[in-house]
Amino acid sequence: MKHIVLNRIKTPDNTILISRHRHDYVTYVDKNGETYMVDGGTDELRRNVNTEPFEELSIYSDAPHYEVRQGFYWGTRGKDGNQPVEFKPLKTLDTDHIEAIIQTQKNQPRWRIEIFKAELAFRKKSS
Repeated sequence: MKHIVLNRIKTPDNTILISRHRHDYVTYVDKNGETYMVDGGTDELRRNVNTEPFEELSIYSDAPHYEVRQGFYWGTRGKDGNQPVEFKPLKTLDTDHIEAIIQTQKNQPRWRIEIFKAELAFRKKSS
C-alpha cells in the first residue's frame, strides 16, 4: 500500500503549497485572484476546486527513493529538543539522527520507519 510522503501542489503563478501534517491547512491567493488550499499532511490529500487548475506535485512512498528522500520531511526540535520545530528533508538529516529516530520513535507507522531504513541503505550503497 502506498502512503503520502509529501502533500504538495503548485498554483498557476508557480507558488508551492505544502501541508506537512493532518491539520496543516494552508491557503494562498494566487495572482489570478483564486484561493488555493492544501490540507491533510501525510494522512490525506485535501484540495479545493478552482477555475484555473493547480498542478499536483505530491510524492508517494512507492516513488523512487531519490524522490522520496527529497520529499519526505521530518519535524525536529534540534539535538536538545528545545528548539522551535523545523521541518527538514530526509536527505539532510544526519545518519546518527536517522538511527536514533528508528530506535526511539516506536509510535511511528511502519511505512515511515521503512523510509528511514531505505535512506540508511541508500547512504551505505552510495558511500
